Amino acid sequence: MNKLQRLLQNKILILTICAAGIGGTFQYGYNISIINAPASYIQMFMNTTWLERMGVPLESNVILLLWSFTVSAYPLGGLTGAVVAGPMAIMLGRKMSLLLNNVFVIIAATLSGFSRMAKSFEMIMLSRFFTGVNAGVSMNIQPMYLAESAPKKLRGAVALTSASFTALGLVLGQVVGLRELLGGEENWPLLLASNVVPALIQLTALPWFPESPRYLLIDRGDKESCISALQKLRGTSDLSAELEEMLAEQAAVKGQRAKNPWELFQNPALRWQLVSIVVLSSAMQLCGNDSMYFYAAYVFQEAGIPQDKIPYVVIGTGSCELITSVTCNMIIDYAGRRPLLLGGYIFMAGWAIVFMVALSQQTQISWMPYLSMACIFAYILSFGIGPAGVTGVLPTEVFDQMSRPAAYMICGSLLWFNLFLVGTAFPFIVKSLAHFCYIPFLVVCVCTALYVWFFLPETKGKSFLEISEEFRKRNFRTRSRAGFYKGPEEIKTTTL
Repeated sequence: MNKLQRLLQNKILILTICAAGIGGTFQYGYNISIINAPASYIQMFMNTTWLERMGVPLESNVILLLWSFTVSAYPLGGLTGAVVAGPMAIMLGRKMSLLLNNVFVIIAATLSGFSRMAKSFEMIMLSRFFTGVNAGVSMNIQPMYLAESAPKKLRGAVALTSASFTALGLVLGQVVGLRELLGGEENWPLLLASNVVPALIQLTALPWFPESPRYLLIDRGDKESCISALQKLRGTSDLSAELEEMLAEQAAVKGQRAKNPWELFQNPALRWQLVSIVVLSSAMQLCGNDSMYFYAAYVFQEAGIPQDKIPYVVIGTGSCELITSVTCNMIIDYAGRRPLLLGGYIFMAGWAIVFMVALSQQTQISWMPYLSMACIFAYILSFGIGPAGVTGVLPTEVFDQMSRPAAYMICGSLLWFNLFLVGTAFPFIVKSLAHFCYIPFLVVCVCTALYVWFFLPETKGKSFLEISEEFRKRNFRTRSRAGFYKGPEEIKTTTL
């Protein structure tokens, strides 16, 4: 009977993960990939619509500018979503925030689905903005919700499913965008509106599962609801140890309110936690993984793959990220966070060097295109095995309950700003550095690996209080060396 009960409760935890993920970070990956297939059709629609309105066609550079606005609306919406995610998580709770977040994607699907009928390309731009808001909120709140709901021994694996759902969304978006499905000229409004399906699935499924137990106890002070949520997630097993740990965390933050992002920068007790998430969140976008997709079609064409078959091969790049994120999910609580991050960035640095050499010899040596193709897959695999997933787990682990939403606001803002920065700057980097365009990304990977090696402690298997204590000692040790150490009690009094 006990074995059956444990199996049932594991099933409930798995279903909670799926319900949160399908309308959460899945949407981020899905909406990044579905915009690629109909790009030429949407640009033709812009030109045709303008011609009908004004009687003259658009110039090619104006079409490109309008398309740039459409693409840029997504990260701009994501940045907006990242900023509002913190207050939403505090005021509404983790689960309710995820549920209400679906309103943005329903609005987006309605706008894009009826854009051709309304003869308005502006509706597509607005749709991409709302889609970005949805992704920005889910990228922050989903890992927070899952990590707070998971048992300590599975916390890394459960929180890391956010990356797995992102990769799954990326792959399914590539598949649905094939010409044989919704990627043809007639179906592109349906393709852009198809993101409403995961939203409806989440709205149907997630209400059946509990709110984050930590949020219920520490933020709302509702011990009975916390115990009820834990019983649903853990079953009838002994909850005393986990509840005692939560009560200790509640006592540690007693009298405090949820912090604002700028308060984290002002608090010396959070210095190394803040530096760590700033470095790792920035590196996640500045490492060049997304830029590999930019080169994929060119490299595959040079390798002799027919033009009409390239979209099928590109699906393999997304599948690599999915496979490695699932693998990372299975080993993170055994291998630890530091080895996966360190290994990922070291391998990416190595493959960046090989890739640049292969690109420079692409036309000189017959087999170099195949090496370039192997580098693309290897680089994406290296990214997926560590940085893609572990980065999103760390803010939950290194910040306490009162600082966590603000920390995710900072992480999310950096992620979306750097996504916009790389997307804007990369064409100019390619133009300036040609085959050696990955030098900036190589520098980022090496510097991040050095930071992880020297400064980031391991968080595997530790309680939130134990991790906070380890960082507290590090922060105060740094202050002591600087000659103005006040002592833990004095600083605690100052920061309350």
